[in-house]
Amino acid sequence: MDPSDARVVELLGVLVSIGAWLLCLATTFMSTWLTLSTELLPTESYQLGLWETCVVQEHGAHECRPYDGLLGLPPDIKLARILMCVAVATGLLGSAVAVPGTHPVTACDPRLEDAEVKRVMRRVGGALCLATGVLGLLPVSHVAHLTAVRFFDQSVPALVPRWEFGSALFCGWTAGVLHLAAGVLLLASSRRSAQERRDAPIPLAGVRPGPGGRRTRAEYV
Repeated sequence: MDPSDARVVELLGVLVSIGAWLLCLATTFMSTWLTLSTELLPTESYQLGLWETCVVQEHGAHECRPYDGLLGLPPDIKLARILMCVAVATGLLGSAVAVPGTHPVTACDPRLEDAEVKRVMRRVGGALCLATGVLGLLPVSHVAHLTAVRFFDQSVPALVPRWEFGSALFCGWTAGVLHLAAGVLLLASSRRSAQERRDAPIPLAGVRPGPGGRRTRAEYV
């Protein structure tokens, strides 16, 4: 990989991590984790999120009510809320660490301009992005699994309305995959920088280039 290509990879990783974090934040506050519509009331549909439930009328009216408290929530919603909040915080921290680690970004502190320091920052940012991807995929996949199990439960009469997947689940899956991709890109760029550092020629003390490009040993008195 050419050095310019490595810098493109690190910039791409940072941009993907920022976009993934925005999707993760949107998923956390969306009210469409699950949706429900009934044949008895075709003019109304219901939405369930981590923070509120909503009723959507056919003519466009949208009324939401927040949950009364945390202790009364179903276990799956409670777990999803906690994990998504942790994922938002971890993703923000990962992007905040990775951005100063890119070569185009300059810092006021000269110590942060060292290539080794920037490489470590990208590596930490990549690890945090990977952790965020796992944290974001867990609650989304868990809620989707429980919803699928309840939807195909044969013990429930067919006339009983059942919750279905909402758009927030697909948004959360996308955010998780993008966070994993961003983590891989950042780790790949930091690994390439370390390889270039190891392959760089080491100057020898007391040796200087002579006439015609030949090296001669310096004489000391």
